[in-house]
Amino acid sequence: MTKKKKTVFVEGPISPSFIANSIEKHQTKTSIGAHDIFLGQVRADQIDGKIVSAIEYSAYEEMAENTFHQIREETFSKFDLTCMHIYHSIGTVKSGEICLFVFVSAPHRRVTFEALEYLVERIKKDAPVFGKEIFDNQTHQWKVNQP
Repeated sequence: MTKKKKTVFVEGPISPSFIANSIEKHQTKTSIGAHDIFLGQVRADQIDGKIVSAIEYSAYEEMAENTFHQIREETFSKFDLTCMHIYHSIGTVKSGEICLFVFVSAPHRRVTFEALEYLVERIKKDAPVFGKEIFDNQTHQWKVNQP
């Protein structure tokens, strides 16, 4: 089943109210028995004596949106999901703020656990989104994703 392309990028951090609103909208979908949510948060890592104060995310948005769409389609074909939402920040996100929100729903819980793990791993591996770590001393470096 091909789903229409959805916009993934959100300017700046993903707010708790945005996340709550997304959850609230699903209360009317009575065929859903389970949801699973992943929230990626910017860490204040210490690297070479400097503390990460923010990450500035960038992407070639058209290419990235196409990649996210392909990941969505592949996930829908592998798992019996009712719905799926992916939101990724673009721009500056301070440490402690949310930069990735992935939300899956299905009739039963087991499939949500499996699908969410698959989905997040695919996003981290394949999505062309780049993060520049901004340090507390205003220097920066490109972030390397960890497995």
